[in-house]
Amino acid sequence: MRRARFPLNAIERYFEVERAGSTMAREVAAGVTTFVTMSYIIVVNPAILKSAGIPAGPSTVATIVTAIFGTLLMGVYARRPFAIAPYMSENAFLAFTVVETLHYDWQTALSAVFFAGVLFLLLTFARVRQWLLDGIPSGLRYSYAVGIGLFLTFIGLNETGIVMLGTAGAPVRTGHMTSTPVLVAIFGFLLIGALMIRRFPGAILVGILASAFLAFVSGVAAPPQQWVSAPPSLAPIFFELNLKGALHLSFLPIILTIFVMAFVDTMGTLIAVSSRAGFLDAEGSLPQIERPMVADALATTFAALVGTTTSGAYIESATGIEAGGRTGLTAVVTALCFAAALFFSPFVASIPPQAYGPALIIVGLLMLEPIRRIRFDDFTELIPAFAVVALMSFTYNIGVGITSGFVLYPFCKLVAGRVREIKPGLWVLAALSLLFFVFYPYT
Repeated sequence: MRRARFPLNAIERYFEVERAGSTMAREVAAGVTTFVTMSYIIVVNPAILKSAGIPAGPSTVATIVTAIFGTLLMGVYARRPFAIAPYMSENAFLAFTVVETLHYDWQTALSAVFFAGVLFLLLTFARVRQWLLDGIPSGLRYSYAVGIGLFLTFIGLNETGIVMLGTAGAPVRTGHMTSTPVLVAIFGFLLIGALMIRRFPGAILVGILASAFLAFVSGVAAPPQQWVSAPPSLAPIFFELNLKGALHLSFLPIILTIFVMAFVDTMGTLIAVSSRAGFLDAEGSLPQIERPMVADALATTFAALVGTTTSGAYIESATGIEAGGRTGLTAVVTALCFAAALFFSPFVASIPPQAYGPALIIVGLLMLEPIRRIRFDDFTELIPAFAVVALMSFTYNIGVGITSGFVLYPFCKLVAGRVREIKPGLWVLAALSLLFFVFYPYT
């Protein structure tokens, strides 16, 4: 028994589980919860990249391997409970804009991701990214959590069918509330809510698994036909970059767009989930933020090499944090779940949105708390923060929301004659944001 306990003690000491006010069991449950809520990326990312001509089988492996690599780095090196995987907005931009609309091949498009990752890495080691982050005022930082919370809520409502896209008139409409899929989702929401009211440990994970079981028995989703399968070969997309094709001046706006989108997505996510976990200091900064930034920079570079898109900290990490995850052990467990998914992908892919969607809605609700820290009595703080929240939610784009705040904040301070309140790093972010809006392909 002593020998069995020794490695557990070593793990607990390394991740400082007790000091973080957590337990080994809670960290494991949190890691599994994070994985379940973001496991859709295993299916959705390859489906989107298939439109760019990237074969689905190898793309699935690239998605999982990137998640394992980045999340392990985040857990073991940065010691934070954040999971890393390919970003949704960036994969759509690459597939539908860079490849389908602008007619670049996917090898050239992935080269832009590679260059963005290398640039991230250089800026991080030079501490330029930290300098830029220090320039962001606390009001904007708190608005990220609120905006991403509503963004998650909308994803959950839409994925479950509770809210649907409108066909005429209003852009959205109520789903078929008495249909079986929506009723399963409502059951999941009510179950998670009830368990949280009763302070039941692992409420979110229990709600997801119970809803998945109900979806299977009610015919909303088909249960997995098999539990285990061998992963496809990664060879067709491994190291298939066209670096030379990406070195043309005409391609620079695409690299810039991917860079800015990835920068603001990662930054906003790190600050938002850290705020919810209680990691931020009195100034709203994340101590030792350079470590998570190194992890996401390396993950993005790695992602391009193995054949997938920009990767970084995932907003679904908030579900694990709500389940009690407070250390890097949560991320390690999530990475191990992704590793298992290489062989258990049929089961993971069978978990329907009616099961994980309610968890996203609940997490979105919980992420509204920082709105109380935004200064409603100062319009120079309130207007930029409001723009961040509103545009994140209504444009369905985290990057657009964050960059709008970078532009509006210095504008409001200039109008108020309070230029001294603007830090140098924010001027740089404002300039990059303006370039983002100028060069972003709106087609």
